[in-house]
Amino acid sequence: MKNILEIDSVILEFGNKRILQNVYLKIETGSITGLFGRNGSGKTCLMNIIYGKLIPAEKSVRLNNKYNPRKHFSKEILTYLPQFNFIPKSLTIERIFKDYKIDFSNFLIYFPEFEKYYKSKIKLLSGGEQRIIEIYVILLSDTKFCMLDEPFSQVMPKHIETIKKIIINEKDKKGIIITDHLFEHIIDICNEIYVINNGTTILIKDIDEIEKLGYARITATNKKYSAFGR
Repeated sequence: MKNILEIDSVILEFGNKRILQNVYLKIETGSITGLFGRNGSGKTCLMNIIYGKLIPAEKSVRLNNKYNPRKHFSKEILTYLPQFNFIPKSLTIERIFKDYKIDFSNFLIYFPEFEKYYKSKIKLLSGGEQRIIEIYVILLSDTKFCMLDEPFSQVMPKHIETIKKIIINEKDKKGIIITDHLFEHIIDICNEIYVINNGTTILIKDIDEIEKLGYARITATNKKYSAFGR
């Protein structure tokens, strides 16, 4: 069954400054949705609004075309990877995988070098290694939708490519939304891209639109990804 999560009619203000308005965003099973925007444009705010952590002045959220009045989604509906490390430092890798009900042996297929850490506390890992653990357990969780905020931060380039493969594999099971300043990696894997510009979202139809909106300079290498959902 295809699941669809939509949010629109968002109004977010901090004091006299309006951050978001007339926002529309759709996430659906089988699709990876990219979210672009300059620093301070409201990308993380929008994710927190969807997740229920930030309450705006107005919003409308629909799950499978039905209005959702709840402030928060359960983890069976939506998981969220924030920009910062969120797993308690005192937990062991073994405990983390058991709590999330995820098979550690499958994780080792992608990251065999982590086998030695199984009994270790996550605080003993490097920042990039901690990030890999967090990305994996969020992505592999049994949920309908997944949001990833800056997943590639602190992660080594060789591991970024592995994470991209995992994201692509998981999109058949869930809808995924992702934002990251390493935008070329988002372009590489996304089926749709939205840009937040002047507080509202714009659905990109062609890769050149990103440059026209002043978000990023698109190179010849990036242009080969202009047909989303390839």
